[in-house]
Amino acid sequence: MALSITFFLVLSTLTLSPLCIASTGTGLNLDPQFYDHSCPKAQKIIQSIVAKAVAKETRMAASLLRLHFHDCFVKGCDASVLLDSSGSIISEKGSNPNKNSARGFDVIDKIKSALEKACPLTVSCADILALAARDSTVLAGGSSWEVPLGRRDSLSASISGSNHNIPAPNDTLPTIITKFKLQGLNLVDLVALSGSHSIGQARCTSFRQRLYNQTGNGFPDSTINKVYASQLRSRCPKSGGDQNLFPLDLASPTKFDNKYFKNIVAGKGLLNSDEILFSKSKASMELVNKYADSVDSFFKQFSKSMVKMGNINPLTGNKGEIRKHCSKVNN
Repeated sequence: MALSITFFLVLSTLTLSPLCIASTGTGLNLDPQFYDHSCPKAQKIIQSIVAKAVAKETRMAASLLRLHFHDCFVKGCDASVLLDSSGSIISEKGSNPNKNSARGFDVIDKIKSALEKACPLTVSCADILALAARDSTVLAGGSSWEVPLGRRDSLSASISGSNHNIPAPNDTLPTIITKFKLQGLNLVDLVALSGSHSIGQARCTSFRQRLYNQTGNGFPDSTINKVYASQLRSRCPKSGGDQNLFPLDLASPTKFDNKYFKNIVAGKGLLNSDEILFSKSKASMELVNKYADSVDSFFKQFSKSMVKMGNINPLTGNKGEIRKHCSKVNN
């Protein structure tokens, strides 16, 4: 994906979706102008480093977006996902959803280092994750939104929460709906946020069962397009090749658009958690069709749902801290 040299101009002039504070009230203390006086260059610094990282490796846009998601679903949006194991902390990086999968930590570290030089102990790692997710989406061609800011960083991590709260590729639709509901997110948010799979890649091990043994009877998933399944089997055998990567959106793997939803309608969703949005619920199927038909509807709702997700249980005021290094708590 070629990066536009006018990225920063585009980002600043895009029509932003109206600020949507979570209905649960968990994000009411956040403010898009939080750093206007304490660190006025914060957003430009983050944008610049994210742009360089994505120019170097297109996949990084999806990785940074995913980090924010995996952070917010565990203890709220508090940068707990960034902590390394130390003392009483067991890192979430070793959980099932993150091990050999979560990436982009080095980019976050570069951003934090630059911000510490510009305005020491001011910008939280949690806010860096939220802004990097927005910038990554824009760089990939997606919508923009105002990011409410003022989150603080946690003093602990939860590998148990990471293992149990983050939706898994093989979860049933009711299970995924429940995991979203526990975070204050509804079905509309679930389907719209699943659209983040418009970019990025997934490992063979994440969808192998769909190709060979979907329900334990030795047969493949009947909802997957047969030609597409054959293409996948060529590089995802019954055994071996666990780490082989496949685009989540085979139509436009590096462009953030609504082709992801069109793929699902055609039986070409890669993960089970993608395809069940169309095959297991009339309500979610209607939303998939809506976003497949209108990229504007998808972008508008994705922006709203990203703000809503970013408002999950933030630490504000005197809670938590502003970490000097994102991978460890302050001494």
